[in-house]
Amino acid sequence: MSLKKASLLVVLVLLIDQISKIYIKTNFYLGEEVKVFEWFRIHFIENEGMAWGAVIPGDYGKLFLTLFRIVAVFGISWWLWDSVRKKLSNFLITAIALILAGAVGNIIDSVFYGVIFNDSYNQVATAFAAEPYGTWFYGEVVDMFYFPIWEGNLPSWLPVWGGKHFTFFNAIFNVADVAISTGVGILIVFNKRAFAGSEE
Repeated sequence: MSLKKASLLVVLVLLIDQISKIYIKTNFYLGEEVKVFEWFRIHFIENEGMAWGAVIPGDYGKLFLTLFRIVAVFGISWWLWDSVRKKLSNFLITAIALILAGAVGNIIDSVFYGVIFNDSYNQVATAFAAEPYGTWFYGEVVDMFYFPIWEGNLPSWLPVWGGKHFTFFNAIFNVADVAISTGVGILIVFNKRAFAGSEE
């Protein structure tokens, strides 16, 4: 795959990611949900930017995470460029491009959204608000895809979780997360093809 095609893939994923996030941010209030199917809902939440809503404690945890991601993006970009230059597997190049697009997509939220939008608590946010909800590098990542495929109480005989309420699948995510997960999935499932021809 050429660098041009890989770059177009990154741009396409970024556009879909940002258009979907901006639409949700400017049309939903925080916590609002639309049931598409019983097992698929659009549910607007925001998070600090780590997987599964995890948070780095302390005043500078969020800043550290964002700066770390920016540094990582430079590393991933170099990996993409180097893989194209060496004419490595299309599986590998596609996976790297998806991971790069997803990482940049969530970085955009973290860096810019705090100074572009006002908050979404009990209201629909507006872009370029007079009173934005945050500062540079302290924006929240917008998530919206929710697939509660099964929900109910687990049998009491199960160890640890027995008798407790359980939802499968309870993660809420965005297009950028899908891109990263798909890229990683390609590297795992098609490992031999992805790294065929790579240097030791």
